[in-house]
Amino acid sequence: MADLPRIAARDWASQPPYLYPEYKSTPLRAPKRPLVPLKHTLSELAQPVYGHEDLGELDHDLTRNAAVNGAPLGERIVVTGRVLDERGRPVRRTLVELWQCNAAGRYVHAVDRHDAPLDPNFLGAGRTMTDDEGRYRFLTIKPGAYPWGNHPNAWRPNHIHFSLFGEHFASRLVTQMYFPGDPLLEHDPIYRSTRPGARERLVSRFDLDVTEPGFALGFTFDIVLRGPLETPMETPR
Repeated sequence: MADLPRIAARDWASQPPYLYPEYKSTPLRAPKRPLVPLKHTLSELAQPVYGHEDLGELDHDLTRNAAVNGAPLGERIVVTGRVLDERGRPVRRTLVELWQCNAAGRYVHAVDRHDAPLDPNFLGAGRTMTDDEGRYRFLTIKPGAYPWGNHPNAWRPNHIHFSLFGEHFASRLVTQMYFPGDPLLEHDPIYRSTRPGARERLVSRFDLDVTEPGFALGFTFDIVLRGPLETPMETPR
């Protein structure tokens, strides 16, 4: 049996820090003392997760899963990719969720006070399961930029939030996907809190093969869960 390639230790330096002064809210929530790891109990490791039988037919299609009086406004896009482990092997049958603002830059959320319009045909949330190749696929609307008050004239780049679940809720991972060529990336403290060489893994790739002719542009975004090529995550460590 051939030897498996050596797996480098997880590179925590590639992950966003708890405290990043340019991201103004981190001093309010960053821990002041060293973390104390707590062992998970059996009950914490045995919580239920959603399976494929709980998914609706349109859960992956954000252009239709909340449509009431027609299609949502904005540029249609396909977002697809693979969920992989540290050896590039597919992570099969795992739940992938996403949430995002609409094309005008507003979330369907009570605390979002941006004066951009809400879209009655767009919820901004979806979920799907990876297939046997670890692949997921969403059809959605390209999110808009929005002001967020972190610093003078601060705007968040276009982005989509991703959440992945393993065998239990305690294994949840969260990350963000950005779009290539976005001029706001260099001004965004959240993106810049991840070191160069790792932050680029958060940027999707325009993919003509994924693009649907006459209908929607395609973007590919692979998510690596562990190892030296791990996708930066918003998760405690």
